[in-house]
Amino acid sequence: MGAEHDHGATAVRAGERHRARLWGAFVLLAVFMLVEAVAALLTGSLALLSDAGHMFTDVLGIGMALAAIYAASRAASDPQRTFGLYRLEVLAALANAVLLFGVTIYVLVEAVRRFGDPPDVPAGPMLVVAVAGLVANLVAFGLLRSGARESLNVRGAYLEVLGDLLGSVGVIVAAAVIGLTGWAYADPIIAVAVGLFILPRTWRLARAAVRILVQAAPEHLDVTAVQRRLAAVPGVCDVHDLHVWTLTSGMEVASAHLTLDESAQVGPVLVAAREALHDDFDIGHATLQVEPRAGDCHPAGW
Repeated sequence: MGAEHDHGATAVRAGERHRARLWGAFVLLAVFMLVEAVAALLTGSLALLSDAGHMFTDVLGIGMALAAIYAASRAASDPQRTFGLYRLEVLAALANAVLLFGVTIYVLVEAVRRFGDPPDVPAGPMLVVAVAGLVANLVAFGLLRSGARESLNVRGAYLEVLGDLLGSVGVIVAAAVIGLTGWAYADPIIAVAVGLFILPRTWRLARAAVRILVQAAPEHLDVTAVQRRLAAVPGVCDVHDLHVWTLTSGMEVASAHLTLDESAQVGPVLVAAREALHDDFDIGHATLQVEPRAGDCHPAGW
């Protein structure tokens, strides 16, 4: 019980730590999103519109991340929410991925349409706005980088900012090419390049979120190895009904039935099994049911 409480408290503290950085990134990107959107409408630049669209998903994604962290911290003391609201973080990450897919597909379709007759785009305003957007994204990137290693939710916002940062670089390149050569195709080409860069990363984020939501075992854990390790605990003669899943980023959960030898003592076996799960697989929350060897236990049908 103590280990589980500590694990949940650690997650809440991590959420509080991420919140300040997320707020900083949210305010900064919201301001430059409006600047880029207005500039895209005035200049007609698809590359700038692509960057503004990605920045919009950044702002919306970070807003959802903040809401998820706030809700999770509020639910930690609610006895009816035995697992808190940690899954909101995963839902926010999945929503971010879906939004980013939509924006990227729109830009790709619009870019293909423009290849037939690319409009003239003023390079000067496009370049100024792109440079300002690059600076904003660099600051946001720095704010979110550390949290992306700990939280899937923050990682979603981080990936969007990374894509938007590269988008700003692309817009700068497109503006420079148009300004120096007058080659209007640079604008839709850069828009397509940014979109193709973002799509596989968005797919990986969505896939990770869906794996958690369907309660698949974490990719980095070998369930067979977990079963063998539990079976190797002194006093355990069989392991069945083993389930391993992820509650939210960094919170792996397991449940299992352990059949014990007749001479085994329940207390030491449970302590050893929980320590094995924690030390070898970083599973901080485990529900273990012990059964005597001569007992009548029927494995679950699912």
